Amino acid sequence: MTRYILLACMLLVGCATSQKAPVVERAPAAKKAEPAKAPVKKPAAAEKDWRPDTYTVKKGDTLYSIGLEYGFDYKDIAQWNDIQPPYVIRVGQTLKLKDSKAAGASQESSDVVATPLKTESEAIVKPLDDTAAPKTISGEPPLLTEPKAFKEPYSEQAMAAATVEPAAKPAEKPTEAAAKVEPAEKAVAPAVADGEIDWSWPASGKVLAGFNDTANAKGVDIAGAMGQPVHAAAPGKVVYSGAGLRGYGKLVIIKHNKTYLSAYAHNSQILVKEGQDVVKGQKIAEMGSTDTDRVKLHFEIRKLGKPVDPIKYLPSNPS
Repeated sequence: MTRYILLACMLLVGCATSQKAPVVERAPAAKKAEPAKAPVKKPAAAEKDWRPDTYTVKKGDTLYSIGLEYGFDYKDIAQWNDIQPPYVIRVGQTLKLKDSKAAGASQESSDVVATPLKTESEAIVKPLDDTAAPKTISGEPPLLTEPKAFKEPYSEQAMAAATVEPAAKPAEKPTEAAAKVEPAEKAVAPAVADGEIDWSWPASGKVLAGFNDTANAKGVDIAGAMGQPVHAAAPGKVVYSGAGLRGYGKLVIIKHNKTYLSAYAHNSQILVKEGQDVVKGQKIAEMGSTDTDRVKLHFEIRKLGKPVDPIKYLPSNPS
């Protein structure tokens, strides 16, 4: 008996000293770090166009020089002012420097008041004449008077008449939406989109004179040899090719977009004509000394007609 009591006591002591399993608290899983979003670049604000709407012709002006000074194709100025070749202008004449017709059209389009059309839900529906429909008494089913049905005795003629196929429906005319539409002709994109341009040097050689707006040095002079190639500094359209601007000799002017022009002066030969599209690096002239004291290329970049320092736009001088 004593043995059983001792055994029971030992079991009780063992149960009392048993330890509970340890509880491990796990830290919540770390969230995946989201990739940092690139900052959204705000588009650069367009430079305000400083050019006036009109210009009064002064002594020594030509349509070519006015076009260069204000960054326009001289033929556009001629068109806006109804000036015909040989583009003669006179002192005191007031010239429009903007297309008044285009400006008026845009103003009209902004002043147009659109009146919405009436929809079907707004249409007034008139009730049919009461005499056209049979009157019915409330609570009673309508009385059908036509068509009347009747039995006909069987015959081969009656069966044949009942099985006649209906006449074929006339072919429906295609709707305007289903009609074949020819694709519209694609608009020709400008040579360079409006904005900044990837410029290149128009010729290789030592820079003889730099830009100085106060000293009336409106570009850079590049030394070279007679007949050395002169290249387009960027793609664009030739808007002037000739020798009509005093002090420039044989000159080429290229319009690159609404903002930029470039000028290439003192050439011995001009290899492009007005209205011609050119690509960056294309040979447009040969270096010379027309209307100057030595062989060189005078190169200008004009932004909205104002001369700017070409060195700030061109890459490192290749010479």
